[in-house]
Amino acid sequence: MFTKILIANRGEIAIRIIRACREMGVSTVAVFSEADRESLHVSLADESYCIGGALSKDSYLNMSAILSAATATKSEAIHPGYGFLSENATFAKLCTEHNIVFIGPEAETISLMGDKDKARRAMQEAEVPVIPGCDLLTDLSHAKKEAKKIGFPLLIKARSGGGGRGIRLVRSMDELSPCYQAAASEGLAAFGDGAVYLEKYLSPVKHIEMQLLADHFGNVVCLGERDCSTQRKNQKLIEESPAEVISAETRKRMIDATIKAGTTVGYRGVGTIEYLYDHNGNFFFMEMNTRLQVEHPVTEMVTLVDLVKWQIRVAAGMKLDFSQEDIVFKGHAIECRINAEDPYKSFQPSVGTIEMLHIPNGPWIRFDSAIYQGYAIPPYYDSMIGKLIVYAKTRDEAIRKMKAALCELIIEGVVHNTSFQADILSAEEFVNSTYTTDYLGAYL
Repeated sequence: MFTKILIANRGEIAIRIIRACREMGVSTVAVFSEADRESLHVSLADESYCIGGALSKDSYLNMSAILSAATATKSEAIHPGYGFLSENATFAKLCTEHNIVFIGPEAETISLMGDKDKARRAMQEAEVPVIPGCDLLTDLSHAKKEAKKIGFPLLIKARSGGGGRGIRLVRSMDELSPCYQAAASEGLAAFGDGAVYLEKYLSPVKHIEMQLLADHFGNVVCLGERDCSTQRKNQKLIEESPAEVISAETRKRMIDATIKAGTTVGYRGVGTIEYLYDHNGNFFFMEMNTRLQVEHPVTEMVTLVDLVKWQIRVAAGMKLDFSQEDIVFKGHAIECRINAEDPYKSFQPSVGTIEMLHIPNGPWIRFDSAIYQGYAIPPYYDSMIGKLIVYAKTRDEAIRKMKAALCELIIEGVVHNTSFQADILSAEEFVNSTYTTDYLGAYL
């Protein structure tokens, strides 16, 4: 096991990792930007070092500064959390070259699954269902030819896209040219890669993701699914596990497909395969996230498996001490992302100082956050300031528990979305679990 780990992240995920390390007897090193000097992860870690300015490119995306800090503190491994450098193959490779363990899959795996075209091919090899589409496009005329084969509506997707960027919905041939240019330009600007391909637009569908965990000894397990269909502009707001609409038979097929996919690509560590699921019970591979997910706590709740600890153990070369047959799904968990934004003013971000904070308590209620009373939220990073997670025996009970917890959560000093989350939980589509990826747009 490692004796010291550097955490190349901030906010609640940095604190989540620090807590896991503390329970494992591992020392931690926090790095922070000038804007995060007063952040909670800075004081909770055993050591803390400033690595640059407030902007992410000067700090949390500054590979040389992070590696220098890891070398200077004699850290044996770097945990990237999620976001920032967590899916950066170049950074993973640099860690290896500096004899520092990157807590995540190998650089080659990150590159493979980060290239959506290659990922599709890999899944086809693994006999995992993929969304009907085409290979990379060479030009607009090629796009028109493939669009006629696939049919409208369809999506133009950047090969290296993520977070909803580099994607355009095309409903007719007239829209193809401007959308083609827009998706390619956005992919080039955001990811340095303008390559795009076409994919059939499936709607209405649910966004279902399966949690994967694999060690270096060929053991691959799937820890079930999460329903992440409550989305706004491809950004998740509420996640739950299990997915109410999936039958036991379909769940088994999705678990088997996920394990086969992980085995085919030689996956190591924690990862998530995302699927689109239609009303006929069909599921299709969408993409793979080669990192820890924001919504991992709901899986931890229903399986009692600590994903962060096992992510660290696997990176240290430990063997999984359980198999797929040992995984038991019990109860129901829901997570609400608490964002500092105003849902009633076009989701305008909010910054300011936390003047009062009351965190809900009670059995099976968890609040993962880095905020505290007197903390000033900086304007440079993601608007998520916490994750509220609840667990109960049934879904109905979990919904009631979450609504009660949202009412009890008091955050004064900034505008946030707790009331909006409670409204969603009361919507008919959510209560009966028929909601799909596009329902929130209609609801708004």
